[in-house]
Amino acid sequence: MANVRHAVPRGQTNHPDDVDGSHRVDGLASTDGLVDWDITTGVGITALAVAAARAVESGQPDAMCDDPWAAAFVRAAHLPHPMPTTPAEVGDHALPDTWMLTNRYLGIRTKFLDAVVTGALADGIRQTVILAAGLDTRAFRLSWPAGSTVFEIDQPRVLAFKLAVLRARGAVAGCVHHPVPVDLRRDWAMSLRATGFDPDTPTLWLVEGLTPYLPAQAELQLLAGVDAHSAPGSRIAVEEARSILTAVSDAELDGARDRWGVDMRALVHDDDDRDAAGVLRGLGWTVSAEGIAAVARRYGHPVADAFAVTAQASQFVTAERPGAAAPTRPR
Repeated sequence: MANVRHAVPRGQTNHPDDVDGSHRVDGLASTDGLVDWDITTGVGITALAVAAARAVESGQPDAMCDDPWAAAFVRAAHLPHPMPTTPAEVGDHALPDTWMLTNRYLGIRTKFLDAVVTGALADGIRQTVILAAGLDTRAFRLSWPAGSTVFEIDQPRVLAFKLAVLRARGAVAGCVHHPVPVDLRRDWAMSLRATGFDPDTPTLWLVEGLTPYLPAQAELQLLAGVDAHSAPGSRIAVEEARSILTAVSDAELDGARDRWGVDMRALVHDDDDRDAAGVLRGLGWTVSAEGIAAVARRYGHPVADAFAVTAQASQFVTAERPGAAAPTRPR
């Protein structure tokens, strides 16, 4: 997968063996020239922001999700500038992605995709792949039927941080859980297969919080890779967020750069020429799409005016590869 944007904040990145983030070394580049990141650098810090927003949402009286480990991730990172983990802290602390808090968007997104997962499980799908999993905890917080397997693909140091925090807190996966530590810009499919993924088994694919960091061509390549490894009966859910930067003021973007050394303007491909629904239709999938603004209204949390342009331009895409699904083999 080419062209994932990255921004390394002023030479600061966690040592891969230092889970709590207290040991800092210079940014790391691999032999193929691709710069990777940990949980406090580049795209990695947006995973912490997502965890913070999920922690805040979990503390709402009418919470749309409950993630008991989200706040622990934020605390374990030991950021020089704190992120909020409760509704009461929102006014005092900030995130690189401020729009996720002000519109309760992370709650809406999490509730929608949780429902996609539970629906697929109810229909017999037992293999799930989460692309760019970040600090996702669905393998640990959702109820998984016997025989369920979850593969999580992300940067090696991001997954190492997550698993260390979860182990320290006694979290136990409710499924067979396979971390797949590989950069999506490399041959992630080969690494996935090597970890035990069965391309002949119907699979649920989750693409959450990823597409804004991909140019349209890279998104097309990703979806083509998913299609090539999907048996009939497989499903996919894509959060296709567009026009994100219109929901964030220049002052907020500058503040994020000053606090965390991450310029969201350099990370985000903020264009409207991507079309996951069209790509999947072209690959022969049966596709449905629902605008994020419509989902927010359906959940009783209509978006604020400042987020309206982003919400109207963005959508959740769900799709199924047609054909008779092969029976899921016991594992």
